[in-house]
Amino acid sequence: MNSLARLVVGFALVLTVVSAAPTPAQAGSETLSRAISNIVFAPFDAVLSPVVAGKTLYHNLTNIDDTLGVQIAYTVPGFLWLTAVQGGAAVIRGCTGFIELIPGVVLLPFPGTEMSPLFSPVESADALVDLPNPVANVKFGINYTTPAS
Repeated sequence: MNSLARLVVGFALVLTVVSAAPTPAQAGSETLSRAISNIVFAPFDAVLSPVVAGKTLYHNLTNIDDTLGVQIAYTVPGFLWLTAVQGGAAVIRGCTGFIELIPGVVLLPFPGTEMSPLFSPVESADALVDLPNPVANVKFGINYTTPAS
């Protein structure tokens, strides 16, 4: 029993010394910043989903060479479909923000260890508002249905 107690005390001492070692001053905050940005701006994406859907629909109707009948028949169901897809993608954005929040906090003290985005259209797609800054990327009104140009 005496050797087990020494082993536990020795392990606790090593753990204390290792945890007290100095760490670099910079921290990896990209994952946490992305998570907070997704949580904060996902509701804006949901509210703006009809606007983005209308803009996408207009762009598709004017730039794709369809017949007049197809353009007329596509307008109402296309708008409803695009609005639903945009709204659903906004919900997914919010959910991924909450999922990335815990790893973002855990990875904060470890520089250079960032997590890849769970929902990459937020990073690459066009948006109505896109103002990158070092704290959090202000990006909302994202067009989730059109590939990035």
